[in-house]
Amino acid sequence: MEFDLYLIVSIAIFLGFFVQTVIGFAGSLIALPVLLLGTVLPDAIAYISIFYIFSSIFLINKEWNNIDFSILSRLAIPTIIGVIVGILVLAFTNPIVLKKGLGIFIILYVIYISFIKADFQIGKKSVSVLGVLGGFFSGVFSTGGPLYVISVKNMAIDVKTFRATMIGIMGLITVVRIPMLSVSGILTLSHWKVALIIFPVFLLAQYIGKLVYSKIDEFYFKKILLILLFFSGIVLIIN
Repeated sequence: MEFDLYLIVSIAIFLGFFVQTVIGFAGSLIALPVLLLGTVLPDAIAYISIFYIFSSIFLINKEWNNIDFSILSRLAIPTIIGVIVGILVLAFTNPIVLKKGLGIFIILYVIYISFIKADFQIGKKSVSVLGVLGGFFSGVFSTGGPLYVISVKNMAIDVKTFRATMIGIMGLITVVRIPMLSVSGILTLSHWKVALIIFPVFLLAQYIGKLVYSKIDEFYFKKILLILLFFSGIVLIIN
């Protein structure tokens, strides 16, 4: 049983953080469905959160100069509020309905962007609302990235800025989420032990992800982004 746990966590972390390294978000969207094959939701969130610490340290250090801190500052307070509320919900309720609701929202967004209106603009109030919702779903499921994509994609001037700013937001979420998960008892020493054992798998995902990122162009980047969003929405609904 212990071997099965290590195998599932290894596969999930490799796939999730390979994608995270390439596009700057979506690591949890890929890793979470795999983790749920062998763990309960709170444990899955604990493992993902630990590896977001490592990912944020590596990626923020590399992308620091490309982060748009004006965007980050606009989303900071709404994000912190959302994360705190989300973790409280994770600790004390069974938020399966919210999970399916997020999935439906993501799919509708992808359809809107792909077939109805290519330039989707949102106002300042909407940015704050999406920040709270993104933080909330990051606290509950570690899957708030798509909501931040909507905000950052409207404000970032190019792909490098978009990717780097998304990395910065994920780092902010991690800084808030780890203490909250620890205090609530969701994140324990046993999770850290498993994470340290499979840490080389995470490093391999980072290495291969960097190689792929250096060769991908903006056109395919945007296509992959929408495909991942659509896939994540389906998984959230049916899982």
